[in-house]
Amino acid sequence: MASFIIRDIRIFTGEEVIQDGFLQVVNGNIQSVGLSSDTPKDSGKVYSKPGCTLLPGLIDCHVHIGAGSAHALPQALRFGVTTLCEMQSELHHVLDRKKQAQEPDTASYKTAGQAATIENGWPIPVITAHDKSPETLADIAKWPKLTTRESVVEYLDWSIREMQPDYIKLMHESGTSMGLSLSKPTTQLQKHVIEEAQKRGLLTVAHALSLNDTLEVLEAGVNGLTHTMCDQPPTQELVDAYKRNNAWVNPTLATIGSLTAEGVELQKKFAHDPRVQHLLSKNDVEHVCSCMNMAKTHAKVKYAYDSVRMLREAGIDILCGSDSAGPALGTAFGLTMHHELSIFVNEIGMSPEEALRSATSKVAERFRFTDRGKLAQGLNADLLLVEGNPLENIDATLNIRGVWREGTICSTYASAIEA
Repeated sequence: MASFIIRDIRIFTGEEVIQDGFLQVVNGNIQSVGLSSDTPKDSGKVYSKPGCTLLPGLIDCHVHIGAGSAHALPQALRFGVTTLCEMQSELHHVLDRKKQAQEPDTASYKTAGQAATIENGWPIPVITAHDKSPETLADIAKWPKLTTRESVVEYLDWSIREMQPDYIKLMHESGTSMGLSLSKPTTQLQKHVIEEAQKRGLLTVAHALSLNDTLEVLEAGVNGLTHTMCDQPPTQELVDAYKRNNAWVNPTLATIGSLTAEGVELQKKFAHDPRVQHLLSKNDVEHVCSCMNMAKTHAKVKYAYDSVRMLREAGIDILCGSDSAGPALGTAFGLTMHHELSIFVNEIGMSPEEALRSATSKVAERFRFTDRGKLAQGLNADLLLVEGNPLENIDATLNIRGVWREGTICSTYASAIEA
């Protein structure tokens, strides 16, 4: 692996800011970080990039990479997202993505593997309403249909043996926010999943989109939520439930904007940003400009925004993740992370630095990723170099000049970085 130094740059380490600094990479890891005046001598290739800011590679803590999404890992990397966290996928897709992640020009891959599901529970009815292909139905037929603690134990032991998941995903969706009535696990069954996962050293995360569903799965003891609620105004009861668990929330506000169709103008803004046209296909652009509309009449993005403002004010950790998926209109792997960061700053009221922590060091801390998320000695050299200062203007995260995963530069930027 190449060794190099980037210097004369502003550095956001994930925790603090160095105004005129250097970062040294040796064999894929960060060797040292400090002031430019202390740059090591005779240390290989040196890139001087005044006017630029170096960040930890972004960690998207919520994606779905199923059939037809083989482009997810390379596309995310081009947008400075060096790690993707899969939130549900079948065994053969997981094994394919783990293999793909060993190739050049791909983001790193973390996964929940196959989620903890029940008979005809979320997301089965939504998937089969639009896709009844033999391949899809065959995949769903193999999903777990949990009913008892014994079935939970069997599922977890199989998942750990076959998939080696990094965390476990629960589905707790009544359909309230979409005007549906869906089969939903009992709180007791969710407790079984959480308790058995904890015995095996695994974190648990949960899908829920309504206030009541969120309260129930927090009562079961989950570590974090992979959406915020959007069916009604938030309550103090919601805050109290999060506090009891010391739970975090990945609100997926851009995606909720697509669910309610209220986010379409912002989606179009990002899809047509001239800085990203070479990073997206025409189909991607059209995809981002469309809305899912699944919650248009039963939910409001304002409720989601208000819930995150309330939780943030109460000290609950907010994590950045996009919920990007091939079928999810309004999203694109990589790009939607920048969209979400913009919402955090411009709608929720985060400082740019706080928002960037939510996509780097805070995700790593909460997901127990000890080798990434910060720019510090010994960690992976997962790096994002942008022109300008995103600590003052979050929009600058799309001024991408270089992306490295474990010290290897994404080929999209290999020529430009030498200039």
